[in-house]
Amino acid sequence: MARITGIGLQDFEKIRRQNIFLVDKTEFIKEWWENRDDVTLITRPRRFGKTLTISMLEKFFSPEYKGTDIFEGLDIWKYEEYRKLQGTYPVISLSFSSIKETSYEEVKRKICKLIQLLYRRYGFLLKEDFLEPGEKEDFLHISADMEEYEASLSLQQLSGYLYRYYGKKVILLLDEYDTPMQEAYAGGYWKELTGFVRSLFNASFKDNPYLERGIMTGITRVSKESIFSDLNNLEVVTSTSLKYKDKFGFTEKEVEKALVEYDLEDRKEEVKRWYDGFCFGGWKGIYNPWSIINFLDKKEVGLYWANTSSNTLIGKILQKGTRQIKESFEKLLEGGTIKAEIDEQIVYEQLDLDENAVWSLMLAGGYLKVVGVETGTENDIQWKKNYLLSVTNFEVAVMLRGLVKSWFASAASNYNGFIRALLQDDVEAMNVYMNRVAMATFSYFDSSVSEEQEPERFYHGFVLGLMVDLEDRYVITSNRESGFGRYDVMLEPRNRKDPAVLIEFKVQSSREKSLSDTAREALRQIDAKGYDAGLRSRGFLPGQIRKYGFAFRGKQVLIKKEEGVF
Repeated sequence: MARITGIGLQDFEKIRRQNIFLVDKTEFIKEWWENRDDVTLITRPRRFGKTLTISMLEKFFSPEYKGTDIFEGLDIWKYEEYRKLQGTYPVISLSFSSIKETSYEEVKRKICKLIQLLYRRYGFLLKEDFLEPGEKEDFLHISADMEEYEASLSLQQLSGYLYRYYGKKVILLLDEYDTPMQEAYAGGYWKELTGFVRSLFNASFKDNPYLERGIMTGITRVSKESIFSDLNNLEVVTSTSLKYKDKFGFTEKEVEKALVEYDLEDRKEEVKRWYDGFCFGGWKGIYNPWSIINFLDKKEVGLYWANTSSNTLIGKILQKGTRQIKESFEKLLEGGTIKAEIDEQIVYEQLDLDENAVWSLMLAGGYLKVVGVETGTENDIQWKKNYLLSVTNFEVAVMLRGLVKSWFASAASNYNGFIRALLQDDVEAMNVYMNRVAMATFSYFDSSVSEEQEPERFYHGFVLGLMVDLEDRYVITSNRESGFGRYDVMLEPRNRKDPAVLIEFKVQSSREKSLSDTAREALRQIDAKGYDAGLRSRGFLPGQIRKYGFAFRGKQVLIKKEEGVF
């Protein structure tokens, strides 16, 4: 009989006690322990078992669970030395997953409050008169309002108390360490937070004489210069690392076994198309656990992993990204690949400036996967040059398309009206709707740029919107070579009964007296540079190609169509 598929359970003991579906990853305990790394930072996308792994480690090592039977029958219990090791180390376990406040002061108070609640778990140290009077005072002084210097030393201080009580150094576990970092970047208080977090991490994981070993988990590897400058004892395990490559996420073999258990083995190819595609340490065929468990529960495919948490940061970066970022994103949405120099140390301060930093963040988050590596040699030494990246799987592709649609949510009815008018070749209606869309959405694409730059950012976001809404009817490309230049937008119909469309964008210059002049200049450029050459070479006749000039002045738009074609 198939086990219960509990959705959202992250407590290892609860899962085992209630016979909830679980893929046995307990070999991680043995592998991690025998690697003997001082402090390990493991990065994986969200919902890939990081929190459950932290819970598993706590239950395995903590004296509170000594003698528990929840590991019986699992892989780790095959080893006698690990049966003896279970329950023999004090454990401090903390999670930053809930820290999503909007200001530095609120984040600091939240972290301090979590530490205060952690101290209360060890209130028995007070009751047994174990602490000295001064230590009791320090213990009781831990609160949401404590000073930064007190908070930064609090985990080291607690480690010392537990070391004296149990006679063994502590294992320190911190889950989702980077959640506050992402919120700080989005909220504009990055510099304030990094100073505080750097002091906390340094005292807890580097200068802590009572630390046996530590593990930190997160989605990203934040740059060393930001918060890890003093942590030279850190072993970093990212998605390209060989360590623990099959310990997070479900392997293809594990998924196939689960499908058999739930009598769903005939859905194997469907599940593979939707949820396969993740790759860790060169191990391909990794599935995200959240989607698989939901599929086992509901017996139907759907957007599960993609909708589990906000994609605000990715959406913001892509939306306000440069022309180059949007063009690369177009290729990804088309199912193609892009080249990027990936730095797995995410430098948040560069996300608005460095295109590669954006793709590094999306790779770490699980939105992209590595499909190849281009290498070069220098002085006979081989070195990695460029990663070839594509969208991870069908579920992620659908989610990213939904992200683009959300950009036009504030003007959805007008945007849809524009699409209908475009298909019907109703230029008058196109002008009405396009001006409404532009007025509502320009600032969303980049409120920081000048009025002259806005159309450039807007039109690439607009092209992405066209791709999402018309992908079943048209192949949509932008900024591609044709004739004697590069056209702005081309819509090539999948059904040759439909017309092709060429669009050229122009910002009104000082030489042009009116928007009408600018729109006519855009149309002239289409013909002068032969942008329809590619379409003609593929058999389209002049009467099958519509040409539109879009003229911009600030947020005002005027659209003209080449006359005498139809």
